Amino acid sequence: MAEAQSKGTGRGGRAAQLAHTGLRHGWTTGACATAASTAAYTALLSGEFPDPVTITLPKGQTPAFALAVEEWAADRAGAMAGVVKDAGDDPDVTHGALIRATVRALPAGSGVVFKAGPGVGTVTRPGLPLEVGEPAINPVPRQLMREHLTAVAARHGGVAADVEVEISVDHGEEIARSTWNPRLGILGGLSILGTTGIVVPYSCSAWIDSIRRGVDVARAAGRRHVAGCTGSTSEKVAVALHHLPEDALLDMGDFAGAVLKYIRRHPVDRLTICGGFAKLSKLAAGHLDLHSARSQVDKGFLAELARAGGADEALAGAVAEANTGLAALRLCEAAGVLLGDLVAATARDEALAVLRGAPVAVDVICIDRAGMVVGRTAPRGPGTP
Repeated sequence: MAEAQSKGTGRGGRAAQLAHTGLRHGWTTGACATAASTAAYTALLSGEFPDPVTITLPKGQTPAFALAVEEWAADRAGAMAGVVKDAGDDPDVTHGALIRATVRALPAGSGVVFKAGPGVGTVTRPGLPLEVGEPAINPVPRQLMREHLTAVAARHGGVAADVEVEISVDHGEEIARSTWNPRLGILGGLSILGTTGIVVPYSCSAWIDSIRRGVDVARAAGRRHVAGCTGSTSEKVAVALHHLPEDALLDMGDFAGAVLKYIRRHPVDRLTICGGFAKLSKLAAGHLDLHSARSQVDKGFLAELARAGGADEALAGAVAEANTGLAALRLCEAAGVLLGDLVAATARDEALAVLRGAPVAVDVICIDRAGMVVGRTAPRGPGTP
């Protein structure tokens, strides 16, 4: 378990929406792996496992995690610590999973080397943010672990962390069968994920109610331009591009339909929809619930859009067979076909169709996993050119 919940402002935006739901947030597999690896490396250098172990998340929260297991290698050249994942009130398949980190010393200059242990998958197909053959430990958790391990080394008189970090998840291969990993070519177990370290619980009814409250708060504050964002990265992009205040931000999550239907009845002058390319390709295809369990990226649909944008049959065929939506995007980018803009424009048109003539101008911003804009539209709607 971990302590220290973030507090909502009560005024609007992501934190206020979460506070309004009454749901308890949890911690990502990446945060748990960071806590476990920090504890194991501290033990390796000091001889003692810290319990609880405190880490600092990307937004500054400092949760403390209790250790569920701790163990020394027979030669004491390695140490293992484990943390049980608490997903809060989110129906996450990894809730309760034991995430272990085994840290072993490497020669000076080796840096931090990641290894997939039992229950953690390996990437076998292109199109993901990791190279083929790499452990399925995503870039942000890797960076978070590197930073914490470097800090541990510094506290014990070192300059750099030169270690192998093996992350494993008890029963992870079995749990992964309930995820999209096998279809994505991540074999052997789960992925270690997370960009903020926090799992935001999406109870459908509670979260949709919080979206409605967010619109009400924005309108009461006189905001005429709001942004519906799929997550924290897209929220940052919307703020950077449009300089919106916190109470104009709606944490849409996967519930695009909830945002559009409520704004249809309670309009604002302008709605920006900002999110990951793959999620917004689902909106472009007519899906209003963007959750991976309820809608999928349709590569055939993306191939048709690519054709409309000038792709030849060879490229369209490659898009249709791509492993992920992002891989399809990269293929088109390399060929000069603006698939990101096509998805954004089609998603905007779908949003306008749901709005049914409400006096709202809509623009759409598609981003990649790094937060780079890969597709964008001008606003369109009643009263706009």
